[in-house]
Formats: sequence, C-alpha cells, structure tokens
Amino acid sequence: MLTRSRLSPDLAADLRKTAQAMADAARAATLPHFRARDLAADNKLAGGFDPVTVADRAAEAAMRAVLVARRPADAVLGEEQAALPGESGLTWVLDPIDGTRGFISGTPTWGVLIGLNDADGPFYGIIDQPYIGERFEGGLGLARVVGPRGEAALGVRPAASLAEATLFSTFPEVGTGAERAAFGRVRDAVRLTRYGMDCYAYALLAAGQVDLVIEAGLHPYDIAAPIAVIEAAGGIVSDWQGGPVHEGGQVIAAASTALHVAALKLLQPA
Repeated sequence: MLTRSRLSPDLAADLRKTAQAMADAARAATLPHFRARDLAADNKLAGGFDPVTVADRAAEAAMRAVLVARRPADAVLGEEQAALPGESGLTWVLDPIDGTRGFISGTPTWGVLIGLNDADGPFYGIIDQPYIGERFEGGLGLARVVGPRGEAALGVRPAASLAEATLFSTFPEVGTGAERAAFGRVRDAVRLTRYGMDCYAYALLAAGQVDLVIEAGLHPYDIAAPIAVIEAAGGIVSDWQGGPVHEGGQVIAAASTALHVAALKLLQPA
C-alpha cells in the first residue's frame, strides 16, 4: 500500500499533474457561474442555511472525471457525492467550492480544495481561487503560490506575540456556546480579528499575511488541503487540544509553535 514515504519521484510528479488537472477542471466548471445573477442555491441544512449550487456539483463531477481517467485506483472523499473506496492507499479529499455562501454573494474568497491523504493524513494539497487566479500548492517538496504576480514561495511570517497577531475565522458565531467563549478568549488577546474568508484565510496564513485561523465544526474536506499547504509553508495545524485534525472538527492553524501554544492555552475550558 502506498504511503508518502514510498512515493517515487515519477509517482509524485504524476500526483501533482493530476491535482493540477483537477484544479483546472474545477476552474472551468465554477467560473461561468460566479456572479451570475440567475444562480440558484439549494439548501442542504434543515433549520439553517447550507447552500449548494450547480457550480459545486459541476466542479466535483469534473474533478472526479479527471481521477477516473488518471488514477482510478485511488479513493475519493468529496462534499457533494458519495465517497469511493480505493486500492492504492491514497485518498483524494475534495471540496469543489469551499465558501459557497461567499460564492453566491459574489465575494472572491471562496476556493477549490484538493487534498491528498495517506493513512497518516494529508501530505499534499491545493487551495485554488479561480476568479483571482491564485493557486496555493504545498507538499511533495513544494510550497508555492502561482497567480497574477507570477510564482512565489510560500512561507509563514516570523513569529509574532499573541498581542501582535492577526486572527481569522469564517464566522463570528463559532460553533457551540462553549466554543464561542473559547474563541472569544483568543479574539480578545490578539491585535486584529477578521471574518468571512473561508479557505482563503488558510492560504493567507501560508503566504505569510496572517498569524492564526481558528474554526469549529469543520469536515475533512474543509481542512485536508489547508493542512498540507500550511505545513509545507512551515506552519502548524491541529485540533484545539493540539492533536491531529484531518478528520475535521475544532481547528487551529498557527504561523509558529509559540503562537500555537499560546492560543491553545486560551482555547482550553476556563
């Protein structure tokens, strides 16, 4: 069974080419629908609002078609279609549009997430923002962004104290009441808190623009790609107890060990 430690250079190159082809296919599927005034959204959540659009479904279908053609033995876990088992030991973890609420609102902070897992979790990922044209890639020896300004290396910024840090989260209403209180303790300790960036917040952390991302209630497809990209850039991603988080749940991403430890202390029950 394949693991990251047993990947040959040729296989690693093939995996990267496959991921790039999936990201290209998802761009082609999503962009015609972005900011379309007649775009409809179905609600997947009774008692709340969890939208899905034709663009979400088309993007995942396009990415899965690439895998069928290029790597049919790999497993697939996606948001919009049933999981597919595989035989290779590798699993592609796909979120066709992370940030559908932003997508239907016209904000360019949604993204396509492509993660690649072995038995130990994510080791390669892409965060792609089709409208801006930025692609953040991490793992398999790479940590880079390719966009309108060309190609640049990814790298978290030098360690800041908690009092100097910039914190991102998608929603001010983080998780349960207890989770909101824990998040609030970190929010009150940092210099700047911003909301609503979805996966783009993780990309900005990997690019050295922000220091912390804290969220709760995530699914595996929300976090697999960000884990790989941020770790390749030198950052840390864990659950709120400091353990692995590739199954989702409570997530903290930090630019440094010191910042990670300081924020974790505040996230623990008071």
